[in-house]
Amino acid sequence: MYMRYFARLYSAMAGPRPVVLSGPSGAGKSTLLNKLMKEYNGVFGFSVSHTTRNPRPGEENGKDYHYVTREAMQAAIAKGEFIESAEFSGNMYGTSRAAVDAVKARNLICILDIDMQGVKNIKKTDLNPIYISIQPPSLDVLEARLRARKTESEENLQKRLDAAKVDMELSKEPNMFDVMIVNDNLEDAYGHLKDALLEEINMVKKINMSS
Repeated sequence: MYMRYFARLYSAMAGPRPVVLSGPSGAGKSTLLNKLMKEYNGVFGFSVSHTTRNPRPGEENGKDYHYVTREAMQAAIAKGEFIESAEFSGNMYGTSRAAVDAVKARNLICILDIDMQGVKNIKKTDLNPIYISIQPPSLDVLEARLRARKTESEENLQKRLDAAKVDMELSKEPNMFDVMIVNDNLEDAYGHLKDALLEEINMVKKINMSS
């Protein structure tokens, strides 16, 4: 009992725990996050990731991404400054510990929307986030959702489906996630997500009321 009390006391002193949200493209992560951010304005914040790719039109350094050279990012990773990193299409992406700390310093719940590779990397750190997996009810439903978007070529769509198969299998591994949400019905899935984060949400509200 005492250990549980001191764990809660330490957690309160350290601030709200970050949230790692993972799931295949088309599972509904973005829709759920948008609902969460709208209902709880001033409670959540996103960490700004680093990347070695060039900025796209309209993107801002420090807002959309921290744009860095490959050499600088590799050096920072070697120093242990990143909690997760990966490479896609010849470009490096990653989340630095400083980016997460910047959100926590504002007494916000830091949300990290990352893939399974990132989840496994973060499990090797002392970040201690809440791990939440958002999954589709089936691969067939996911395919229907992705096709309905009409934004992908057939080749890219198959790549996403192949990646989703791996994601869905890995998400079933024991102790991989604290919470598993199957997004079959949006409102039900959103209710499960809020329930999973209620303790951290209330912590942020109390901090904001006392400051």
